[in-house]
Amino acid sequence: MGKESLSKLLNTWETNASKANDLTETLISLFKSDLIRITALSQIYKLPEHEVIASLLHEALNELEATMPYIEGDKVIRVEDGEEIYEDVGPMPKYLAAQKNILNKAG
Repeated sequence: MGKESLSKLLNTWETNASKANDLTETLISLFKSDLIRITALSQIYKLPEHEVIASLLHEALNELEATMPYIEGDKVIRVEDGEEIYEDVGPMPKYLAAQKNILNKAG
């Protein structure tokens, strides 16, 4: 994660320590050293550990999506300002399709 996103996250924790989140419970396994760091963050920001984990994971996923590579395909999908825009054949379209499929199955 970049310094800006982590700094933003820390500021959010400072100002919104008691803000309720739209959280869904799930079982995860952690490295012991990471659990120690999460517990320490939980203690100093007076947040439940599950909120710290959820916030960190949320920020990491946002950053991962932002850095997912665009791989130009052969097919032109549109023209913008006279410039041809080619389909993305990288992982992003498959990732978005998988998300859509999961959402549709969930109802």
